[in-house]
Amino acid sequence: MLFRESAKTIAARALDSSLYLHLTEQFVHMHGYRPGNAEARSWERSIPALAAALNDAGLGDVEVMLEYALPLNSKRADAVLAGVHPVTGEPSYVVVELKQWSQAEPDEDDPALCRIDAYAHPVLNPIEQVRRYCEYLVNFNGAVAEHPDRVSGVAFLHNATEFGVGGLRAVELDGRSLLFTGERRGEFIDHLRTRLSDKVPGARAADELQAGRTVPSRQLMAVAAQEVREREQFVLLDEQQVAYRMVLNAVRKAKRSDHKEIVVVTGGPGTGKSVIALSLLGELFRQGLPALHATGSQSFTKTMRKVAGTRRRDVQDLFKYFNSFMTTEKNSLDVLICDEAHRIRETSANRFTSAARRTGKRQIDELIDVARVPVFLLDEHQVVRPGEMGTVGDIMAAAAAKGLECSVVPLESQFRCGGSDGYLRWVVRLLGLDPGGPVVWEPDDRMRLLVADSPAEMEAFLEARRAQGYGARMSAGYCWPWSPEPKPGHPLPADVVIGDWARPWNLRGERSVSGAPPSALWATDPAGFGQVGCVYTAQGFEYDWSGVIIGPDLVWRGDRWITDRTQSKDPVFSKSTSDADVDRLIRNTYKVLLTRGMVGTIVYSTDPRTREKLRELAGGAAREAVRA
Repeated sequence: MLFRESAKTIAARALDSSLYLHLTEQFVHMHGYRPGNAEARSWERSIPALAAALNDAGLGDVEVMLEYALPLNSKRADAVLAGVHPVTGEPSYVVVELKQWSQAEPDEDDPALCRIDAYAHPVLNPIEQVRRYCEYLVNFNGAVAEHPDRVSGVAFLHNATEFGVGGLRAVELDGRSLLFTGERRGEFIDHLRTRLSDKVPGARAADELQAGRTVPSRQLMAVAAQEVREREQFVLLDEQQVAYRMVLNAVRKAKRSDHKEIVVVTGGPGTGKSVIALSLLGELFRQGLPALHATGSQSFTKTMRKVAGTRRRDVQDLFKYFNSFMTTEKNSLDVLICDEAHRIRETSANRFTSAARRTGKRQIDELIDVARVPVFLLDEHQVVRPGEMGTVGDIMAAAAAKGLECSVVPLESQFRCGGSDGYLRWVVRLLGLDPGGPVVWEPDDRMRLLVADSPAEMEAFLEARRAQGYGARMSAGYCWPWSPEPKPGHPLPADVVIGDWARPWNLRGERSVSGAPPSALWATDPAGFGQVGCVYTAQGFEYDWSGVIIGPDLVWRGDRWITDRTQSKDPVFSKSTSDADVDRLIRNTYKVLLTRGMVGTIVYSTDPRTREKLRELAGGAAREAVRA
């Protein structure tokens, strides 16, 4: 929140421009850069219009919270009005979305979207926008979680006429979110009087909202439990069930007494870590216990939201990122499930983090502090970036420093790579991640391994598998530059160039370009075939057939692997990243890429001597299979 005062004070400040100056100063302090022109214009023009309406309604003592930050989210509501309901005497809150639009019309295909001249693409209908803000606030602020009727929303388009924007009201489905125009300013004033009393100041209600604990509401958890329960039912086996039960037992102990315990679940690709996470979420939500799921991967988080909350946006909000808990109160959750915990970083702060949010705490400490039972699911061999510190040793050391009990459950059985433990052992021995040196692959009936002579041969083989109904993707080490994404309608730049073969990297952004899916969907959308994936989009996913291009950053010389950091184009490697760290991270990268396939993996190296070594280690049958 940038500013909070009574409506009469804000109106006075708006007249002498001190409000705009104060908001700008606070914004720079919190975010580290100046606000954009559109935001500044809104402060200068829209906030005075709202303050004037409140004072004309006789609501000068209502508390106005400007640029109110939603819990565990970077989104901000333009204003939240806090006061007392004129009939019930209970706290009452009105979320306000302010627009300077003079004209807008609903999108012809979806009335939840609308079109305005200033944008080439549709934007969210402001009625739908403020409705979602209200739902989110109820779902995550303990002050209103049990009293959803205390929260309502309005979109105030103070420059608009009914003729210009009246069509947007097609989505006014309930009384929680309404639209008012400048032409119907009198109706807006009347509506505010139905929600806010002119007899009681709103400061105490604002205090209560600000003091509300940030936890998922019981209603939201009940919905999430239903969502997970209606999905495919998971059967947890052996040590998976052990891990599941250990977490639930730790939760029971935490509820019975002032107990805090850490559970670490460690295992390789496909050992069921994410299945355990979803199963725990479903059970915890059914019990009505505050819990959240978090990862450090945008692609993985978006996919989890899609799996568990396809039909409910509010359920999707239960899936967070590791850096969402910088200022969250200690032990405000019963359980925090940290999936892909090998991606925990040294700190949650980055160059865009405001000074007000820089706590100086390590990210691992933030994650431990926020819940009674923090759960970490990880694979130490998937640490692929400098600064990632999600290892069992790191977590145990942090637990010991806090005097906390820490239990570790190793998962052995795995369900990726066709369930072939032999293939996983072959990969980690190949890359020197387990001692003993590389061994020759002994074919089994679970996983196929092939070596290609060229990337074109690899692609043709995978295309043939796709024609048979299999899913397939190609991925590569980060050994080629990555061009900026083109404008819509332009072809993707073919950055991965090997001889006369060239293909584009997967997209980095959140929108589709030229038929290619956004980054988060590369591994799951069939249109992802044809772009080359990098480790950051492949990590956490699986597909039937995996084509892996080993670049010049990892070559076989003599009797060992040699990593060449000069061949890596990964911008995360800086001069301060030691050679030993680069070596480990490059090997881990290829371990991730080589363990995405469920049916088979086909490998190609850009280096001729490395290809010869791969053929030797893969066995002669692998060469014949490609030609067939």
